[in-house]
Amino acid sequence: MDGALGSYGAWLLASYDDKRDFVGQNTTKVEDVEAIAKLCMDNGLQLCVHAIGDRANREVLNIMEKEFQASPDKKDLRWRIEHSQHIDPADIPRFAQLGVIAAMQGIHCTSDAPFVVKRLGEQRAREGAYPWRSLLDAGAIVTNGTDAPVEDVSPLESFYATVTRKRFSPPIMEFFPEQKMTREEGIKSYTWSCAYSAFEEQDKGSLEVGKFADIVVLSKDLSTCPEEEILQTEVLMTIVGGKVKYKK
Repeated sequence: MDGALGSYGAWLLASYDDKRDFVGQNTTKVEDVEAIAKLCMDNGLQLCVHAIGDRANREVLNIMEKEFQASPDKKDLRWRIEHSQHIDPADIPRFAQLGVIAAMQGIHCTSDAPFVVKRLGEQRAREGAYPWRSLLDAGAIVTNGTDAPVEDVSPLESFYATVTRKRFSPPIMEFFPEQKMTREEGIKSYTWSCAYSAFEEQDKGSLEVGKFADIVVLSKDLSTCPEEEILQTEVLMTIVGGKVKYKK
């Protein structure tokens, strides 16, 4: 639906703070996304739309809501908004209300942190930039990832950003920590929530009898270790389908 915030491509409801009278870019026409959404609904497909700016997220939510209302008999669609980065506070509850998944990448928050306030201003950045806590508190499903190759493929750096809202390299800064996840929520966003978003939660996403034994063994307990040790964590073993695929 739009581009990225750093390049002034995110589609905003109001002008950029550092580029007045410019609200970003709508990269795919709204009517084209509407047509794709209808095709998905008619053919039982899962829709995933890239939206970064608050205008882009609102437009996608509007499109999805329209389709849901037109086909009330179709349930558990698990349509997703990819990135869900900057959301107007009025639209945050709509994710849970509509059952739309916020498919975000924690590492983007801290990678973008040095310029977000410049682009959006203090209030918009505080209330709606990477608002994971607000989304979770409203009942939304929030997934996690790295967006590789845009970011490094390692999930540990993204997990660190998710639970600390801090950059792991200079300049060290904390980006509105009131929106960070707990350790347990961060782990869930990388495991069960991703499986759920792929309709695979019966097979993956948690350690339960009967599920695929897809397991990673780490040198640190991410739920309890000091936050500075998260980035020192090493992968000791990976098990896929019950078979050891890597061992340090």
